[in-house]
Amino acid sequence: MSETDSSLILVLDVGTSSVRAALYDEQAKRLDATFVKNERQLTMTEDGGAEINADEALKQVAAAIDAVLQKAGDKAAKIEFVAASCFWHSLVGVDADGNALTPVYGWADTRSAKFVKVLRENLNETATHNRTGARFHPSYWTAKLLWLKTDKPEMFGKVDKWLSFADFLALHFFGEAVTSISTASGTGIFDLRKCAWDAELLGFLEIKSVQLPRIVPDNETFQLKSKFQEKWKIFSPARWFLAIGDGSANNVGASCVTQRRAALMIGTSGAMRVVYAGDPPAEIPAGLWCYRLDSTRIIIGGALSDGGGLYNWLKNNLKLDGTDDEIENEIAANRPDSHGLTFLPFLAGERSTNWNADARGAVLGLHSATSAVEITQAALESIAYRFAAIFEELNQICPIETVIASGGALRESPVWTQIICDCLQQKLTLPDEHEASSRGAALFALEKAGKIADIANVEMETGQTFTPDAAKHEIYQQARQRQENFYDLILSAKI
Repeated sequence: MSETDSSLILVLDVGTSSVRAALYDEQAKRLDATFVKNERQLTMTEDGGAEINADEALKQVAAAIDAVLQKAGDKAAKIEFVAASCFWHSLVGVDADGNALTPVYGWADTRSAKFVKVLRENLNETATHNRTGARFHPSYWTAKLLWLKTDKPEMFGKVDKWLSFADFLALHFFGEAVTSISTASGTGIFDLRKCAWDAELLGFLEIKSVQLPRIVPDNETFQLKSKFQEKWKIFSPARWFLAIGDGSANNVGASCVTQRRAALMIGTSGAMRVVYAGDPPAEIPAGLWCYRLDSTRIIIGGALSDGGGLYNWLKNNLKLDGTDDEIENEIAANRPDSHGLTFLPFLAGERSTNWNADARGAVLGLHSATSAVEITQAALESIAYRFAAIFEELNQICPIETVIASGGALRESPVWTQIICDCLQQKLTLPDEHEASSRGAALFALEKAGKIADIANVEMETGQTFTPDAAKHEIYQQARQRQENFYDLILSAKI
């Protein structure tokens, strides 16, 4: 097929910190001249909130589409499909007319933390985790819905439907409350094996299935409402696939769609995940979550609330001297764990592997000669230790041979990437592809549209390779055990 005949895909990558968009061709190659990235931030409140105004967030997506179309010019007429990646675990309540009655609550919103205990007292967490792939934690709908029902009963009673932000986009763009299997699986109230809303949790939360979006088949597509067809006439006939979760899109884009390949990503937060065709494990490891990419593939892994956001916090609050390169060089010149510090990286709370909603950050072992760079080094190493815990649990069910790294934080810090490589004692590859989630959404849509046979057979171009140092690994193993010991002491003392 010639370039002039080839159709294009408009890809939206809707994250908590940015909205990105671009056109891709049928080989999932980005047309770089059409790339748009609009920065944004969720509002963080003193009581633990992490939210964004739903209508404003909708406008941000529309603005990104407008910007891509402007850059694309006549090429926009060749858009045949629209694909999307969207942040997981969000929640917004709407009325019967689709108007948002709540903000969009993000995964980092911890105001529902006190209801985790209520869930554990009334439900079997192990059984629920094995059905839904989600532990009881403020990240998920279980705690959030219980919080809203208890603390905001008047508003709760007015809600006609509860949606993820991806579903809110679908409702406004297509006129129907619909969700993908991928998005639904990240809510915490989805039965992984039945691919349906979990009946036991709906009963406990007193939510009716009609109050939730319809879960659609993988290859079902939609077209814009007349209002948006008029706005975007140049590609109004395009068929829209529903958004998939950003984590699953990242795996696809990083060519990690088999049990032997894990994707390790550090952006604001961090995650390590494996995608493969098949059923969920008979027993999902307690430290991991398990969702779905689609009806035939599952995604299993762990997530860290602190990642690149922690590194930025350190730079801003410790007033580190020097450029980023100078800081990196100083850390690289230090021996592993030479500072003697133990850092607990839970400034944004803990998800994997202990799922402790009350966990908080700490630095132990400080003395008068401790430098800001040493604290920073300890923090970066501490994140590597948490990834090692996830890696060990993943290896119980997946024979991982390759780890593909991605995310802006790792690209900006090769020293951190090497620390993780040494800690895992696993070779890491950091591909040249900078937009793995967008590429993944494009590949997913191409497969469902019948343009490619199997996303598991699509390879990513190689990039920089990091090789582990066995001696450093041994040092990190001891430091990691020290972190575990302090974690147990501090959390048992309820500090």
